[in-house]
Amino acid sequence: MNFPLPETLAAPAPPPVIARRPSQLVGSTPVLWIDEPFAPAGRGFYAKLECANLGGIKDRPGLHMVREARRRGDLVSGTPIIESSSGTFALGLALAGLTFDHPVTVVTDPGMEPSVLRMLTTLGAHVDQVAAPHPDGGWQQARRERVVELLARAPGAYCPDQYHNPDNVAAYRPLATELIAQLGRIDILVASVGTGGHSAGISSVLRESFPHLTLIGVDSVGSTIFGQPAGPRLMRGLGSSIHPGNVDYAAFTEVHWVAPAEAVWACRQLGRRHYATGGWSVGAVALVAGWAARAYPPGTRIAAIFPDGPHRYLDTVYNDAWCREHQLLSEARPCEPDEIAAPDECVVTSWTRCSQVRDPLAHERVKAVVVR
Repeated sequence: MNFPLPETLAAPAPPPVIARRPSQLVGSTPVLWIDEPFAPAGRGFYAKLECANLGGIKDRPGLHMVREARRRGDLVSGTPIIESSSGTFALGLALAGLTFDHPVTVVTDPGMEPSVLRMLTTLGAHVDQVAAPHPDGGWQQARRERVVELLARAPGAYCPDQYHNPDNVAAYRPLATELIAQLGRIDILVASVGTGGHSAGISSVLRESFPHLTLIGVDSVGSTIFGQPAGPRLMRGLGSSIHPGNVDYAAFTEVHWVAPAEAVWACRQLGRRHYATGGWSVGAVALVAGWAARAYPPGTRIAAIFPDGPHRYLDTVYNDAWCREHQLLSEARPCEPDEIAAPDECVVTSWTRCSQVRDPLAHERVKAVVVR
C-alpha cells in the first residue's frame, strides 16, 4: 500500500545556500508549528526558529548596528568595539567584528556560561568580566559602568549600546518581513523582552500590515522592565535589572512574567515533542504562546519568536543536577497564569499575566523633559 508523504517531506528541497562570508547566512530562518503539549492539536502557534542563524537572533542587530555605525562615521575602520552582554549579543558582535574587521571586547559577569566564554575567545573576542554587581542596577549596571571605563581608555572605540540604540530595533525589519512572507496574516506576536529590540522592531513592522496586532511580552520574575522590583534572576538573556530605552511600552497588549522552573519544563517539552528547543527565553515564550493558542479563538494566527537554540544551556536548563540544585525539575505542567490588575500590585514569583502595561519610568521621563 502506498502512503502519501507528509507535506514537509514531499515538498522539493531548496537549492543549497553557498555563502562566501558567514554574515550572508544570517536571516531567512524557518518557522515550525508547535501544538501539544502547549495547546490542543490544531490550536498551536508558529515558532520562528532564530537558532538557525549561526549565533542566534542577535546576529541580526550585531551586524546591523555595526554596519550603520560605520555608515554614519561613528565607527572608523579597525577601531575597537566594546559592549556589555550576557551572551547572545556578544556572539552577534563577534560575527560583526569578523565581518567588518574590528576587534571586539565583551564585558560580562560570572554568570556567563563557560561554553559561551570559550566560544567568544575562539571567535577572537576579548572577554572582560566584572567582579561584583552594582548595588542598585545589578550585574547589568556594573557591566555598563565597566564599558564606560574601557571606552575612556580607548579613544575612538565604539559602544553599540544595545539597550538604548534605535539601530537595535531597526535591525529586525527583515525578520518581520520574513514572517509576513511565511505566514501571511499574523494576529498575535509573542516575544521575550530583554533589551526591547526585537519586540519593538518586529511588532512595528507587522503593524504596518496588521494594525490590530496583539503583542504579548514575556518577561522574567525578578525583572524591573515592566514595573516589578528587581530580584535575583537565574534566566540569562530574559528580563533586566535596568530600564532599556528600546522597550516600546505602548506597543504591548499585555505582559507575562515566567519563573525559571516553568521555563525549564517548557524547554524540555519542546525537545521531547518537537525536537526544536532553546534557552530560557524560548521556554518562557513557548509557555505563553501555548496559553494564547488556548485562550484566543480557534483560527487565531500566533507567531512566537524563539531567539536561540539549546547549546549554551546544556550545563543549566538541560543539566538535571544543576536543575535539582536550584529546585527547577518538575514533570507537572505549569498551571494557568495568575492575573494581576496592575504591574506593581504585588511581587510575582511564578507565571503571572497583566493586561495593563505602562512605562515604570514615565513620570521621571516627563520630569526630565520639563526640566530641559
